[in-house]
Amino acid sequence: MSIVRSLNQDWSFTQVGGGDGTQDGEWLPVSAFPTTVHVELIHLKKIPDPFVGLHEWDVQWIGEAEWAFKTTFSVSEQEAVAPNVDLVFDGLDTFATVTMNGHKILETENQFVTYRAPIRDHVKAGANELSIVFPSAFLKGREIEKKHEKLALWNGDSSLMARRGEQSYGWDWGPVLMTVGPWRPISLHVYQTRITDFRVASVVDENLAVDVDVSISLSSDAGATAVVSLHKPSGYVLYDSKVTLSNGEGQIKFHLNKSEVELWYPVGHGKQPLYQVEIRVYDKQSNLLDSRTDKIGFRRAIIVEDKLDDEDGLTFLFEINNVRTFCGGSCWIPADSFVTTITPERYRAWLQLLVDGNQNMIRVWGGGIYEQDVFYEICDELGIMVWQDFAFGCGQYPAYDSFLKNITVEAEQNVKRLRHHPSIVIFTGNNEDYQVAESLKLELDYDDETSDFRKTNFPARYIYERVLPSIVEKHSDIHYHRSSPYSGHGKPTTDKQYGDLHQWNVWHGSQEPWHNWDILAGRFVSEFGMEAYPNIRTVDYWTGGDKSERFPQSRTTVNHNKADGFERRLELYLMENFKHAFDIESYVYYTQILQAETLSSAYRLWRRNWRGKGKEYTAGALVWQINDCWPVTSWAIIDYFLRPKPAYFSIARELRPFTVGMTRKETKKFADEQTAAHFIITTALEIWGTNSTLEEKEATLQVTSFDLDNPGWSDRWEKGVVLAPNASTELWKGEVPGQPPRTKASEVPKTIVVSARLRDLNGHILGRYSNWPEPFKYIHFPDVKDLGFKITTLDGGESVELSTQRPIKGIVLDVEGEDVKWGDQAIDLVPGDPQVVTAVGLKGRTVKARFLGDGSA
Repeated sequence: MSIVRSLNQDWSFTQVGGGDGTQDGEWLPVSAFPTTVHVELIHLKKIPDPFVGLHEWDVQWIGEAEWAFKTTFSVSEQEAVAPNVDLVFDGLDTFATVTMNGHKILETENQFVTYRAPIRDHVKAGANELSIVFPSAFLKGREIEKKHEKLALWNGDSSLMARRGEQSYGWDWGPVLMTVGPWRPISLHVYQTRITDFRVASVVDENLAVDVDVSISLSSDAGATAVVSLHKPSGYVLYDSKVTLSNGEGQIKFHLNKSEVELWYPVGHGKQPLYQVEIRVYDKQSNLLDSRTDKIGFRRAIIVEDKLDDEDGLTFLFEINNVRTFCGGSCWIPADSFVTTITPERYRAWLQLLVDGNQNMIRVWGGGIYEQDVFYEICDELGIMVWQDFAFGCGQYPAYDSFLKNITVEAEQNVKRLRHHPSIVIFTGNNEDYQVAESLKLELDYDDETSDFRKTNFPARYIYERVLPSIVEKHSDIHYHRSSPYSGHGKPTTDKQYGDLHQWNVWHGSQEPWHNWDILAGRFVSEFGMEAYPNIRTVDYWTGGDKSERFPQSRTTVNHNKADGFERRLELYLMENFKHAFDIESYVYYTQILQAETLSSAYRLWRRNWRGKGKEYTAGALVWQINDCWPVTSWAIIDYFLRPKPAYFSIARELRPFTVGMTRKETKKFADEQTAAHFIITTALEIWGTNSTLEEKEATLQVTSFDLDNPGWSDRWEKGVVLAPNASTELWKGEVPGQPPRTKASEVPKTIVVSARLRDLNGHILGRYSNWPEPFKYIHFPDVKDLGFKITTLDGGESVELSTQRPIKGIVLDVEGEDVKWGDQAIDLVPGDPQVVTAVGLKGRTVKARFLGDGSA
């Protein structure tokens, strides 16, 4: 029988040679295992919290010191004489030398690799001492650079040759915190023979029947036999059979008809049934030698690149079980600078927020880590599609032989570890490395599909176009994409008609107005974003109670934003669009409304581009980013403490099954081709609806217009509409009601607010949206006392109703003291359309509201 025993007790650690962390020879007990040095020093109060104030810079010495961990574990006499005794290290960060009972058993060089060390010759019955010494990964990286060369990268002081999470070197949203330690479990494995590889490959055909191919490899044959069984979600055994083994290898294939199997669907399109597949290996006496169980799901997941009906280029869309799916989601970074502190409960809370926000895809970014198993298990359960980058990001990586050998083991291990998850629908070679090559004008002929590339100044093409695709193809059934972004078809990464696109010309690049998202669209936008401050409570955390630093331009607050030029860029977008104040509470509010307006506009306009088969001009939008790794101002839509920003809610509204959207655009027509003084300006309004279900939807479109300066005027009309299935539908086009044509530039347009709602045949509201004239800074908002704005507490103090007699823009609710779990934020309110907002934890407290024109600016 195979015995696996976790070695998670009685660990201690020390700074080798002593120093700021420990005295020479002093061993300190660890508080948890797995762990890393920062976590333990914080627990022992030997260093300050690096997330507060400027303390990040007080702990930089940790990443340049040498550290050691040790434990003593017991081995029974029976275990000590077993045929095989191994130590398994699921993850060591990063370079390490491992000794047991004074014998060196392992040297490591990759944070992302699981290492197995045979110890049969060194283990003894009774107590055994295990020691792991970690030299500085930062200094080792620099040594490797001297041997080879330092290559270009876009963030941090990373050594691209050290295989570890690049985010620890610092990023434009994260601190410089060089972690070190045993960051994943360590276990003792005693066995006669073990399962070395176990793959369940399934192919779902166009008719949605399933062909299953189970293969198994053993460390030794030893006359073993194997049995494979497949259990339905109910536990019922759907298939059970012996596997014929030869030289420790075995394979069995079987077919499941469409009626026999339930398919896994993304959230919003169906259920997520998970089957259990089990392999059991027996010796000749029918004693169980080893077993393994995986949860799997059956789905047909393909990337479709088809010609479009009336535009150049090709689609780039995900089709799941024959359903073409608009992907509305987010990019994911490591959720903590100290990843060992992320519990399964925190992972579930993050991912549940994504689903609650009507999102269906998450992209695991290539500059971080291959996530923990539990992350993907939760995605399987919740129906979240995973876009998985390989761990290469924003750099010019080498391709010398030992590096290739290192990353090949890494890629093979992680593909094998992750391939059974139905949630993973794409593997991507890297994040933005082709963009780095383009910016540096490296040798990059996109039409060259035959070269080796290792002799060029962009050798990493060999990794992305030779090594990784061959590994993915050999060991999985998951689609491989060379990079994110990557256009293919001989086009650069900025091409908007092919592949996926990182659209950073809002914020970065040409710093376009967010109103240009429609012309900035790509076939699949896998990154875009806008910064915003986090919840004021998170700001107060990083100031550490120092009220003198509690303002936007303070040294502490600036340190908690790592983006180059963020002050200029935030102010550019704020000044262009809002009249705003500078006190910290106001700055939090205005940046949050800026982010909410920017991001919801992108989802609204790009979802409009999903117009049905042959017209999938934009097939997905993944915001950068959903989460933070520490308390910071960043592009995240939920802050480090899992507090959603208003943008989270505005995006959620745009990703509901049914939505309504509007645009207004001014047109200036001159009297003739000679004049510049004589013209007419008209304002056009376009209205559309979206439907993500697979059935057409009958509804009523209700449109009400208000003159903000004339409360006595309004215009209202409605019409019956039919929303096409899985597509957007154009609903109405005309001039903005109540907005007369203008013939002089000095004529100020009326401030007409147009509110649209979609109601189903039972009168339930399917979606709503209010279109306001922009920029908002030109609007003369009514006095607060004239709004007739009311907040009424309902349901025993756990929800509120908002109502008004005049239109209000951008309502954000808050309370004094402990935060509330709000059901909505960044709310636009109009007369005759009260809105109820859940407020879990309100407990009847007084609610305060911020909104544009609230008198703060």
